Amino acid sequence: MTAVAAVSPSAVAISRAAAQRRIVTVLVVAQVLSGAGLAAGITVGALLAQDMLGSTGLAGLPSALFTAGSALTAVTVGRLSQARGRRPGLAAGYLAGALGAIGVVVAAVIASPVLLFLALFVYGAGSATNLQARYAGADLAPSTRRARAVSTVLVATTLGGVLGPNLSAPTGNFARLIGVPYLAGPFLLAAVAYTAAAAVLATSLRPDPLLLARALESTSDHAVASPEPEPEPGAGAGAGTADGGAGTDAETAAVGVGARVGIDAGPETEAGPGPRPGVGLGPGVGLGTGVVAANVGAGTRSVHAAGPFTGVCLGAGLMAGTQLSMVATMTMTPVFMHAHGHGTAASGLVIAVHVAAMYLPSPITGRLVDRRGYRAIAFVAAVSLLAAGLLAATPAHFAPTSQVALLAVALALLGFGWNLGLLAGTTVITNSVPIATRAATQGKVDVVISVTGAAGGLSSGLVVETAGYPTLTLAGAVISFTLLTFLAATPPTRRTVPSRAT
Repeated sequence: MTAVAAVSPSAVAISRAAAQRRIVTVLVVAQVLSGAGLAAGITVGALLAQDMLGSTGLAGLPSALFTAGSALTAVTVGRLSQARGRRPGLAAGYLAGALGAIGVVVAAVIASPVLLFLALFVYGAGSATNLQARYAGADLAPSTRRARAVSTVLVATTLGGVLGPNLSAPTGNFARLIGVPYLAGPFLLAAVAYTAAAAVLATSLRPDPLLLARALESTSDHAVASPEPEPEPGAGAGAGTADGGAGTDAETAAVGVGARVGIDAGPETEAGPGPRPGVGLGPGVGLGTGVVAANVGAGTRSVHAAGPFTGVCLGAGLMAGTQLSMVATMTMTPVFMHAHGHGTAASGLVIAVHVAAMYLPSPITGRLVDRRGYRAIAFVAAVSLLAAGLLAATPAHFAPTSQVALLAVALALLGFGWNLGLLAGTTVITNSVPIATRAATQGKVDVVISVTGAAGGLSSGLVVETAGYPTLTLAGAVISFTLLTFLAATPPTRRTVPSRAT
């Protein structure tokens, strides 16, 4: 059998780290652009529908439509990414979002509610793709840093997400100058922003993170299945390295530093499998293969970790719970403000604060998830959502100037709770699902999230029309608090796995 050349662990770590840095940088640029496209439509979508349809009860329909479109896109992007990689999947999703934004503008010009609804459905592709991009940031990250990798991608959305709503008035004025209705102006910005994000990903997301991670996993499995040559005297038996893992992307061979270098998943956490048993490939280089730390002796040991099915259910529940409250309240806040005499500049400011709170805390919350685990973070998310609902129910009793400030604080708490739930749920799922089926599973999970959001958006207008905005915010907060508290109290699966003898 041909001997396997020893590869320096430092070379492995540097190669993988370099690929991860490039991938995250490209994702950050794309997220800044897409954040502007996403937030611009959120700010005026309900107002545009109310203006065209003349009904508050149907004002929540745009949110329901583009979250329903997000559900379909999540499946499509997930499957395309599973088959072809993250790059074509994400680029196609953003292009679809841009097409939907253009359709909204055309619908507003010709005053066609039917076209508006179809276009909003397609526009939802941008929202789904914006969320799917967070998974790409974690494909190559070790399990101990996955939440932080996801948080880096999410926080990039903040800049565009804050900029977009504050451009509602300027883009509305520009739209009037070219003969387009005022409220359709932000969708012009969304079309440009989504197109630019797609271009960045299509040209620069190389190596493809999912394809590279899959190639590394395949190399790892092959090495474990093959008999190993006798080690040279003094050679290490392979204690899986902390950041080990390199190989060849399906499209780019430049990243690989060896054909059979190992991957280590990092230490065990309550949200996923732990590090893998080491198999010696040369001096000091380990190969990860499974669920426990390198060579800890014969017998078995218990591991607190969510299995694939349990992990998916927990992660999906965490994200769906936060999505329900967030979408319902966010959708009707501009409508509530408009009914109390506030213009698009004021509602744009509140939505900008909300979007900033959704993404800006990500670096801190990512570290907290990695260090404290998902259960503690899920409980904090539940408290934040409950506080947001209670506070949002009070502005009707205050003066107009105080209303804006109170709503800004309430929606900041709402966005922060959503951020906590999203990062905790994403980390649970990424740690629980094997790389071979990860993209497809992530797409299906995002369908659940989108359907939950669509239900919240569709019901929000009806609730406000029949019972009022305060009832909506309180109901959403109580439902989400109850669900998230239950999930936070659910213990992770306990399982027993074999240890390898030295």
